[in-house]
Amino acid sequence: MAINDTLNVVSGKWKLPIIASLLYGKRRYKDIQENIDKITPRMLSKELKDLELNGVVKRTVFDTTPVLIEYTLTATGEKIINVLDAMVDWGVEHRNSVIS
Repeated sequence: MAINDTLNVVSGKWKLPIIASLLYGKRRYKDIQENIDKITPRMLSKELKDLELNGVVKRTVFDTTPVLIEYTLTATGEKIINVLDAMVDWGVEHRNSVIS
């Protein structure tokens, strides 16, 4: 069950790139979109909402003109860094074993 829960939160083409975009601090929508090649505005909005519903991303709206919205990882979202690091380590090891 736990693996399925994790996969449900991070599955799909765009969620991990969005999370990776937020690893180094808060970002505005446009910054995230520019960071991720070929993501459509509609898909970015959908995935951000989904990540927010799952408690991975926090959306903060500032009462300014124009309205400023920033996205950050929550404490739960920051814990995904360990999972991503493990995936990178495994991927490098796997690639090296296949190429050798």
